[in-house]
Amino acid sequence: MAYQTTTRPDGDMSWKEVGELGLRYGRIPLALLFVEALYWFLTIPSDTLAPIQVTEAWLWNEMTNFIFGEGSSVISHHNGWLTRIDFVHTSFPGPYNSVGLYVSDECAGVHEMIFISTLVLMTDGMSQRFKLKSVAVMCGIVYVLNLMRLVAFYPIALEGCLANPDQQACLADMWTFHETVYEWAFLVVLVLMWMVWFFKFGGHKETLEAAKETKESWRITRRTTYSAKHWAILGFGALIIILAYSNVSTNVEAIEAKETLEMCEFANLISAECGNAQKRWDDAIGYAWSLSAIALVMVGSTALVIQRPDEFGNWPEPRRVETVEPAKEKGHHVKKTGSWNKRGKNEEE
Repeated sequence: MAYQTTTRPDGDMSWKEVGELGLRYGRIPLALLFVEALYWFLTIPSDTLAPIQVTEAWLWNEMTNFIFGEGSSVISHHNGWLTRIDFVHTSFPGPYNSVGLYVSDECAGVHEMIFISTLVLMTDGMSQRFKLKSVAVMCGIVYVLNLMRLVAFYPIALEGCLANPDQQACLADMWTFHETVYEWAFLVVLVLMWMVWFFKFGGHKETLEAAKETKESWRITRRTTYSAKHWAILGFGALIIILAYSNVSTNVEAIEAKETLEMCEFANLISAECGNAQKRWDDAIGYAWSLSAIALVMVGSTALVIQRPDEFGNWPEPRRVETVEPAKEKGHHVKKTGSWNKRGKNEEE
């Protein structure tokens, strides 16, 4: 049974239809919370997205030198990766007249790409092929916007330090810009991008039609049959969890860092050695959480399956091993028991 349409003649949506859309998209916040939690687990250790961070830092350095002149910035190593950018100008504070910035995993823009991708993929009424194309385009836009944000740091810092040279306070405008974009401005841009895409391609109409359908388009259910490939994935996930535990319990550097931290806490010490120990221990715990999150994703994606109904709306039934009684099989004769007289008498009856 389908829902009765309550759209007004002028084409505007009624409050009932608005409520239907709201219920339809109530699952999106839950998906976003899950993605945020997963991303947090994966990026606890520093330099989780190191290859992307290195690429971003290189492009940032090249574009800064191209736009603002050669020697405006210098790229160098941070934690073993080529992800540090030093702005250079005579007005910048410090003995070296430079400002050091580090491209962290948060600065790579992957967080924002995952966010916008989740919004697009959770939208109903559009084909998966079109949504995947939209995700690719939007992730490219996010990458460019994030790179533009990084390039904007240099002129903002330069303007502040030209007005107040060789003072740490001259960098306040740059840090304010960074915090504003990081905390809420980029989120607003992402939501606006999705809304423009949603209404531009008629997503509200398609979603309303999908909301009126009584039959679900898909559902998640427990896997009932396992092949050798599935057992191999589950075993590999268990191995990853063991490696995550051993990275904390048997890793020599992690154990030494933990012992140093305990000594620093006992003696109430604050030193560079204590800070380095804290960082090593945090990285060990972070890698353990990241590996565990990957293992949980592998196990979950194997133990659960997505089912879709056929063209008649019927859901696939779980596979069952059917036993066929020999007496009911065609082409086989059943030997009759008992004496000839009784058998014949029974047949006549």
